Amino acid sequence: MYYMRLYSFKGGIHPPERKELTHDKPIQQAYPSTKSVCIPITQGGAPNQILVAVGDKVARGQKIAASDAFMSAPVHASIAGTVKKIETHLVTGNLEVSCIIIQSDDSERTEFLPSLDPFICSKEEALARVREAGIVGMGGAAFPTHVKLNPPAGKTIQYVIANAAECEPYLTIDERTIAEMPQKLVDGIAIAMKITGASSGIIALEDNKKHLVPLLQKTIDNYLHASPISIRLCKTKYPQGGEKNITQAVLGREIPTGGLPADIGCLIDNVGTLCAISDAFREGKPLIDRGLTISGDACESPKNIKVPIGTLVGDLIPECITLKPGTAKIISGGPMMGFAMTNANFPIAKNTSGVLFLTEEETFLSEESPCIGCGKCIKACPCRLTPVMIVRSLNLDNLDEARRFGLMDCVECGCCSYVCPANIRLVQRFRIGKAEYRAILANKKTEGVK
Repeated sequence: MYYMRLYSFKGGIHPPERKELTHDKPIQQAYPSTKSVCIPITQGGAPNQILVAVGDKVARGQKIAASDAFMSAPVHASIAGTVKKIETHLVTGNLEVSCIIIQSDDSERTEFLPSLDPFICSKEEALARVREAGIVGMGGAAFPTHVKLNPPAGKTIQYVIANAAECEPYLTIDERTIAEMPQKLVDGIAIAMKITGASSGIIALEDNKKHLVPLLQKTIDNYLHASPISIRLCKTKYPQGGEKNITQAVLGREIPTGGLPADIGCLIDNVGTLCAISDAFREGKPLIDRGLTISGDACESPKNIKVPIGTLVGDLIPECITLKPGTAKIISGGPMMGFAMTNANFPIAKNTSGVLFLTEEETFLSEESPCIGCGKCIKACPCRLTPVMIVRSLNLDNLDEARRFGLMDCVECGCCSYVCPANIRLVQRFRIGKAEYRAILANKKTEGVK
C-alpha cells in the first residue's frame, strides 16, 4: 500500500464520476463497418493543404495533408486503400470541414517512418520526428506537440508533467492506457524530457486511480532513463486536469494571465500524446489510431476502444456500439467540456477522448431562471474568477467590463454552470463573448488599427 500526499487546487466541483461503467474494460480494437474512414485534413494548428487526389492509392501512415507553417501538424492515412472522395463533412463542434474519404483495400500496406533513437539523435531531429508524425495534444486542444516541445528563447523547461488526471466524468481511456501500456507512457515522458532538457518528470494522477501507482513505480524503477520521474497523487476533483489547475496543484505555480505552462517552466502533455511520442520514435508510427471511451447509460455495453482516425462513429453502430432505446444526447468528449452532436455521423479525430450516449435522465435540460447573486459560481471557479460579474457585463453588452472580470481567462470548464441554482448557461455565454471579442480584434487587425 502506498501512502502519498494528496495535491489539489482551490475551487472545483465533484460531479458524479460514472467511471465504473468502463474503468475495468480493456481497450478493444474496433474497425468501421463500411471499411472506410473520413479524415479531416486539419486536426490541430494551421490549415493543411491536401496532398492526394481522388483515385490515389494510399498506404497506412502515408501523409495526405500538410502545411509548411510552423504551427501545423500533418495528417496521415489511417488505413490502406483508395481515396474515394474529398468533400466537406460534419465534425466535432457541428462544423463542416474538408475531409478525405478513404476506402480500404483490405491490404496491410504501411508507410511508416524509420525508427529513431531519441536519446542519440539531435534536438532538431527529434522535433522534426514529432512534427512529421503529426502528433498533437490528445487531451482536447489538439495543439501541435512539436511546438510545445520547442518553447521560445528564454523559456526553460524544468518539469515535464504527464497529465493523467482524466477528471472528466465517464472517460477512462487514459486510465486503461496506463494500465495496459505503462512502458510507453514512461518512455514518452523520458523522450520529452530529453528534447526539452527538463530535469524532472511528474505523472499527475487523481486518487481515484491510485491503484495504478505500484505499476507505474515498478515501470519507472525498471526504465533506464526514468530516474528523475516521480508520481504525484491529486485529489479527485473536476477540473484537476486543466493546465492551470494541475500546475497549481502539483507545483504550486500559477500560469500567468494570457501565458503558457512554459512561462513557469512546465511542459504538460496528455497520456495519449506521450504514448504517441514513444510510438513515433520506436516504431516510426504517425498518429493514425485513437483510443477513446464509449459510455453512457444509453450504451448496451460501454467500453474502451481503439480505432483508425477518421472512423465515423455511426459506422461503429451496431457492430461495436449497441444502443438502447432512448438516446437523448450524443456528446463528443466528456460531459463537462465536450460538444453535443446533432447525430453520430462524425469522425473520431486525434483529440476525441470519448463519445457518450446519454439518456434523458443523464442530461440537464432545466429552464433558466433569474440570477439570485448567490456567488456559488465564484466559489466553484478553479481560475478564481467572478462568473456572475462576467455574465452581468455580457448581458449589458459591455465586453471591456467582462474582460476586466476575467472573460478571456475562463477555460470553459463548466464548473460555474454546474453549480448555478438558476441553471444559467454561463459557459455558453462566455464562449459567445470570447468569439465577439476575437472578432473585434480581427477586424482591428484587418483595418490596421492597433
